[in-house]
Amino acid sequence: MLQYTIRRVLLAIPVLFVVVLVTFVISRSIPGDPCHSILGEKATEEQCDRFLENYGLNEPIYVQFGIFLQHLMRGDLGDSIRFSRPVSIMLVERLPMTIELGVSAMFIAVLVGLPLGIISATRRNSFADVGTMIGANLGVSIPVFFLGLMLIWLFAVFLKDTPLALPPSGRLSPGITTVPFYEVYNLDPGEQLSLRFHVFEFIANLYLVNSFITGQWETFLDAGKHLILPAVALATIPLSIIARMTRSSMLEVLGQDYVRTARAKGLSQNKVVMKHAFRNALLPVVTIVGLQMGSILGGAVLTETIFGLAGVGRSVVDSIFSRDFPVLQGFVIVIAFMYIFFNLVVDLSYSFLDPRVKLD
Repeated sequence: MLQYTIRRVLLAIPVLFVVVLVTFVISRSIPGDPCHSILGEKATEEQCDRFLENYGLNEPIYVQFGIFLQHLMRGDLGDSIRFSRPVSIMLVERLPMTIELGVSAMFIAVLVGLPLGIISATRRNSFADVGTMIGANLGVSIPVFFLGLMLIWLFAVFLKDTPLALPPSGRLSPGITTVPFYEVYNLDPGEQLSLRFHVFEFIANLYLVNSFITGQWETFLDAGKHLILPAVALATIPLSIIARMTRSSMLEVLGQDYVRTARAKGLSQNKVVMKHAFRNALLPVVTIVGLQMGSILGGAVLTETIFGLAGVGRSVVDSIFSRDFPVLQGFVIVIAFMYIFFNLVVDLSYSFLDPRVKLD
C-alpha cells in the first residue's frame, strides 16, 4: 500500500501542474482589463500602465507563469490585487467555511442516501422503491439555486416566528460571537505569516470545531442552525446520486449465489442485507461518494452566493469578475488538491472494504 500511495502522490504532481497551467491561461483569457476592473472605468492610461507594471501583468504570459511557478514552489500564492492581502491569509479565512459546508452536506447525503438506496433495493418495485426513485430523480433535476431560494422562502419567510424557522444567511446571528480557541487556552498563534498562525487561524475559523472544543455551546448551536439550509440545498444532488447508486449496486449483489446461500442457511433478512450484501456493494458507492465530495466543492459556488456565505466558492466568483488573478489561481489550486486528496482516500479505502483488492 505504501508503494501505491507514493506512486499516486507522484502522479498527482503533473495533474496539479496541468491544473495550474490551464487556470493561469484561462484566467488571463477572460475578456476585460484588470486595471479598469480594480481602479474603475475612469482610470487613465498612465495609471493602468503603472498598475500593470506593479503587478507584473505587462510581461509576456510565459514570463508571468514562470514567476508564478517560482513563488508557488516556495509556498507563496501571491497577494490579492484587489485587497492587497496574501492569498494564503484569505484561504485561511474562507476555506473553513467551505469545508464545514461541504462536510455537512456530504454527511446529510450519506446519512439519508444510503438507507434510501438499501430500502429501495430490498423492496424492489414497491411503493417505497418507486417513491424513493421519483424523489431521487427530482433531487438530481432541481438546480441548487432554485432549491436554495425555495428553502429560504419556506423556513425564513413562511415559517418565520415559528419553532421551525431557520436563518437564511450568514454564519452567526447578530450578537453571537466566537472566541478563537488559542485565546481561550492562552496559546501563542505565532507570527501572522507563520505556518503555526495559519493552522491556528484555520481551526479557529471552523466555527463548529472551535466552539465545540472551547465549550461555546450557544455559538455551536447557532452556527449549526445557520448551516442547515445551505447544507440541505447542497446535499440534494449527491444524496440522490448516492441513493440511486446504492440501489443499483445492492440489486446486483442481492442476486449473487452467496446471498441466496446465506438466506438458505436461515439467516435473518437484516444479516443477509447488512453483513453479506451491503459490504460487497460498497465499492461503487464509495467511489461515487468521493466524486461527489469533489463536485460539492464546485456546487458550493452557487450555494455560498445564495446564502451569503464568505467561502471559497463565492471568492472564486468575485475574483473572476474583478480579474483578481492571484486569488483565482490560489483557490483553484487548493480545490484541485482537495479533489485529488479525496480520490486518493477513496482508492486506499478499497483494500479495507474488500480484502480481495490488492493495491500493490
